[in-house]
Amino acid sequence: MLQKLQPKTIRYLAPLLVCLAAIVGLLLLPTGFEGALLYQEAERCRAKVVAVDNDTIVDTGLVRSGEQRCTLEILNGKFAGETATGINMLNGSLEQDKMFEPGDEALVVVSHDGDTITNVTMIDHQRLDWELVMAAGFALFLILFAGPTGLRAIASFVLTVLALWKVLVPLYLKGWNPIWVGLALTLFLTVMIIALVYSFDRRCLSAVSGSFLGILVTCILGILFTDLFQIHGAVMSYSESLLYSGYQDLNLTRIFMASVFLGSAGAVMDLSVDITSAVHEVVEKRPDLGWKEAVRSGLNVGRAAMGTMTTTLLFAYSGGYIAMLMVFMAQGTPVEHILNYKYVAAELIHTVIGSFGLVTVAPFTALCAGVFLTKKAAAKPVSTQE
Repeated sequence: MLQKLQPKTIRYLAPLLVCLAAIVGLLLLPTGFEGALLYQEAERCRAKVVAVDNDTIVDTGLVRSGEQRCTLEILNGKFAGETATGINMLNGSLEQDKMFEPGDEALVVVSHDGDTITNVTMIDHQRLDWELVMAAGFALFLILFAGPTGLRAIASFVLTVLALWKVLVPLYLKGWNPIWVGLALTLFLTVMIIALVYSFDRRCLSAVSGSFLGILVTCILGILFTDLFQIHGAVMSYSESLLYSGYQDLNLTRIFMASVFLGSAGAVMDLSVDITSAVHEVVEKRPDLGWKEAVRSGLNVGRAAMGTMTTTLLFAYSGGYIAMLMVFMAQGTPVEHILNYKYVAAELIHTVIGSFGLVTVAPFTALCAGVFLTKKAAAKPVSTQE
């Protein structure tokens, strides 16, 4: 009995072991930008705001400019325990400016000449502690409600974050083709994430095939409509800052194209797994089911799911540009003008083209599941008769 269960156990554990090995490898993998420090003769550390001086701040309506001087107690690093004056520069931007109050904890950069502090620049509020609490709470609840599946979900989450930070972003900065890099990384993550759900079996093959076909459709349509809409990649936030940082040779438009299918990949995988699980359950109950009937069952499930999934990306993206829509309405901008603005057109590409991927992944996955899963079930009636 143990010998019969052993291959199944190995298949179940194999994706988790591969995922953990990939996580360790990514943690050790250098990005190549470790030496690109903005502050060479400085030290980043925490500091507690003891007192503030707002006398030099100039208020002009909602706009605040000038500088806020803060008396700081440095909490860690080379100058821990020392008191210094930090400068918080205000640029008149509510989006980027921050204000400190006594008792706040801040992230600062201490410039020094040997053992003497020359200048302290206040970067932002220190939020890492609460971010760790939030992440720990999420992981705890996921494990409590999902058990071992929750652990696998956490592993896939960590793997995705590391892959984006250690592979995707550095390769983009080095000038690699964003579309090919994005497709390759998406395929790798799709295989790993779905394998953590199913293990390396026919269900995984079915879901990965359907997902990636849907992602390819999204990629092709994203490239096509980005050209047709004449969208430049500079429409992305912080893209101009990237160009001014010495990366003026980057193809921002291709990076924008890649962001279209990257942004919809998660929802595409979700729908593909739902359809694959449904077809697998039907085939398990009806081992004699033909592949055409299995495909038809998958399509029926896909039609029901698409009723809500087509609005998934709309809700996901709408929170990011709701303020922009409020500005247009407050100014009385006609709808036909709104739809012609490049920022709105760019969001429409993300939303509508991403939904194209969701619509096409249903028939792709139903077809793959019908073909792959019924072949596996064909041998079951024979073994039952024996």
